[in-house]
Amino acid sequence: MTTQMLPFAFLMNQTPMELFIHGGPIMWPILLVSFLGLTVIVERLIFIMRENASREHEVVEKMLDSVERNDVDGAIAIGKKSKDFVARILVYALSHRSSSLSNAFIRASGQELNRFNQGMATLDTVITAAPLLGLLGTVTGMMKTFGNMTGDLATAAGQITGGVAEALIATACGLAIAVTGLLPFNYLNARAEEAKHEVADAANALELIVKKQEGVTR
Repeated sequence: MTTQMLPFAFLMNQTPMELFIHGGPIMWPILLVSFLGLTVIVERLIFIMRENASREHEVVEKMLDSVERNDVDGAIAIGKKSKDFVARILVYALSHRSSSLSNAFIRASGQELNRFNQGMATLDTVITAAPLLGLLGTVTGMMKTFGNMTGDLATAAGQITGGVAEALIATACGLAIAVTGLLPFNYLNARAEEAKHEVADAANALELIVKKQEGVTR
């Protein structure tokens, strides 16, 4: 009976490879989804760290001060030396001010903010698909269990417990992937929202400066 209950050993001391094998065929798509999610998470976290390291709030302030002093060319020159994404938006907008400052700002901000949202749809799909794949593994595992419940149950006990183990392992892995992916997904979403607020703050500041200058001109 001890050998027949081995599929339940994953509750104690099974290796990851043994878990994978006892999880059944559904573990292959679960593994693929986990690798996809991990790749997106690592790439996005590296991107966020680089963006955080390149933020230069003082450069943005200097650019706005230059614009307020009617030194637009000076503001562009300051911004071109920076890797700050808000500074890049201001440089593009100010460089195309002769046609439409607001449209240029919207276009540049849209391009920059899209960089923060890259991969988020994929990660969202992974978080949604992983528990569903686990549920599918539960169904197939239980189907295997009930399919083996014929004839002598004592003889088929190992196959029965193997089906139950397959169902539980698939469910656990699917949920683990979803929970693990949810934390960085929420963080990345929060960082994207923060970037939107930073861009909106720069847009409002630039708009106030332009309106102030228009009022003085009139």
